[in-house]
Amino acid sequence: MELDEHNADALHLEALEAEQAAIAAEATAEAARARARAARLRRRAAATADRTPADPLPADCPPTPTDNGTESPAPNLARSRHRTVVAAAALTLITAVGASGYLTWHHHRTAGTTERAAEFAAAAEQGVVALTSLDFSRAHQDVHRVLELSTGAFRSDFEGRAQDFTAVIQQSKVATEGRVTAAAVESMTETSAVVLVAATSQVTNSAGAQQEPRTWRLSVTVARDGDRLKMSKVEFVP
Repeated sequence: MELDEHNADALHLEALEAEQAAIAAEATAEAARARARAARLRRRAAATADRTPADPLPADCPPTPTDNGTESPAPNLARSRHRTVVAAAALTLITAVGASGYLTWHHHRTAGTTERAAEFAAAAEQGVVALTSLDFSRAHQDVHRVLELSTGAFRSDFEGRAQDFTAVIQQSKVATEGRVTAAAVESMTETSAVVLVAATSQVTNSAGAQQEPRTWRLSVTVARDGDRLKMSKVEFVP
């Protein structure tokens, strides 16, 4: 059952990454289509202008008399049609350019969100590996590494227990090697995120354990601390 849950976590992460990649690709394609439409409209407007008489009559020019003495509305009608076509082309061009700009902005925003989520997930993975990889022969260094990857309430709590924790590891001759099998961002803001992490570890100790497997499911809150992302809360998930 635990293996199925770990596989589900991995599939969830893969699906999330695939969905984010598809959104970015679609935004890029739509922006390219909008730019192509804008280019076509510019060419159409230019072609319409080229078909306009070289010396159009001024707006106050009197109508051209016909053979029977009546006035012909042709020049005014031609000018009116030309202005309508140019105005419509300009409006469509502005709309297309605006849509292209919005899609480009959306693409950059989506890419930025994906990158930030990957950074939070990587920080959570690094912290969990440190927590699940401990060796009695280097207990002080391993505990110090966990503290270096922690901030806020979690760091304060862990630091308060660091001396006793180190002593237990040394006395029990504990040696563990952790590995993250899946990680997915559950929620995220600009400065913090909650990351669900599935991990395994191989445990050896003086009580007789020899490379015994352990499985872990944790909810890790990662927060920005200066220019680094660190664990600020760690909870075991049943």
